Amino acid sequence: MSEEILINVTPQETRVAVLYLGAVQELHIERTSQRGLVGNVYLGKVSRVLPGMQSAFIDIGLDRAAFLHVGDILEARCDHCQRPIEKVLHEGQSILVQVIKDPIGAKGARLSTQISMAGRFLVFLPQETRIGISQKIEDESEREMLRERLTRILPEVQRGGFIIRTMAHVAEDTELEADVEYLHTLWDAIQARSENRPGPALIYQELDLAHRVLRDFSSSETSRILVDSRETFLKMDAFAAEFTRNVAGKISHYAAERPLFDLYGVEDEIERALGRRVDLKSGGYLIVDQTEALTTIDVNTGSFISGRSFDETIFKTNLEAAQTIARQLRLRNLGGIIILDFIDMDSPEHKAAVLAELSKALTRDRTRMTINGFTSLGLVEMTRKRTRESLTRVLCESCPTCQGRGQIKTAQTTCYEILRALMREARQFNAREFRILASQTVIDLFLDEESQSLAQLSDFIGKPVSLQVESLFTQEQYDIILL
Repeated sequence: MSEEILINVTPQETRVAVLYLGAVQELHIERTSQRGLVGNVYLGKVSRVLPGMQSAFIDIGLDRAAFLHVGDILEARCDHCQRPIEKVLHEGQSILVQVIKDPIGAKGARLSTQISMAGRFLVFLPQETRIGISQKIEDESEREMLRERLTRILPEVQRGGFIIRTMAHVAEDTELEADVEYLHTLWDAIQARSENRPGPALIYQELDLAHRVLRDFSSSETSRILVDSRETFLKMDAFAAEFTRNVAGKISHYAAERPLFDLYGVEDEIERALGRRVDLKSGGYLIVDQTEALTTIDVNTGSFISGRSFDETIFKTNLEAAQTIARQLRLRNLGGIIILDFIDMDSPEHKAAVLAELSKALTRDRTRMTINGFTSLGLVEMTRKRTRESLTRVLCESCPTCQGRGQIKTAQTTCYEILRALMREARQFNAREFRILASQTVIDLFLDEESQSLAQLSDFIGKPVSLQVESLFTQEQYDIILL
């Protein structure tokens, strides 16, 4: 019982921090104006079918149409083949869909027609009949025992299929029965709401972040859940008493004057999670770069010296980096393709040990991942399922100066651009005088190092050139005024 969950609530947003042995392991942020869509069920309308891509765009009432691939259409599946999408959907058709991936960047939400409703211990699959077991339960005897328990509990006329979640191994039969009843009631309500109404329409909205903590995040390791909002605490306490009784006694209201996230150092951790550089305790460091296509994490020894050999220094740095990388993936919610550039190691034993340490550190992650071994270039390739925006994308936006490049043109580069632009303007217009509007750094350069270049150009075009500082301009911006 070494895990704590902190919940900070304001009218604008809810923030959740999961701590393990006092260190922040996960951060989740949900803003009132930008609630996530994953799990929501909509009655959508097919707006366009694309046979060439075997996909369709579905209007579910959002700014952007959502995306539905034929592989996510339950009705398109058959025993040994897959029906083409144009045989299943047509424009204008109403269809019940569930969001499986939030809109990310310029991409719309991703949908599936296979509805799944999550409970505390079970996931209900109303369109199926099978009983599945979470892959995290590896013991075969325990898997069989859980399947037999659920089969015994289910009504004689089974309605739909189920997936048994990891937490079910600590549940009593009465709790499993309550979960089955709750999920059946929820599905009945969804069906009733979707009948005889026009789309697009929201039929079911997933629980908010505070309540998902009780259903999805808390476990037998959770010692307590601290909430700094009395209103949210009372709602969570009532929800827990009805649906998650095994964690009801762990919820507490934090009423002290010092902010909850300040007390546990979470605010500082959020600031560090937004930076490129992550320092290791040994003196080494990581550089994290997130792009549209993939994320790269580079490991460096920095000032670390183990005192024995260079190979040992590299090995120890990589071992520590493996643990830190696993934590940073959760903290930053990095998803998609991830490339890890560990420091080169010659020893196969060292490489195997680093991979084993990485795999072990990633076992606490709730998100599905795949890890490949070292490539011929010494890189480790992995993927982590991306269902929502990363922490950086939630809290930050592209810099208006560099447009997200992370770099800006030097003042000298801007000076030379201005000189070329002046030449073009002089050839096209017969102005009496040209005036350059630019930032202070660019004007200072024209008055100092580039004063001769400006004088030569003025002499060449035969027109005077004046300078004026525009305080609102960035180092890359400028304007040329014809007088």
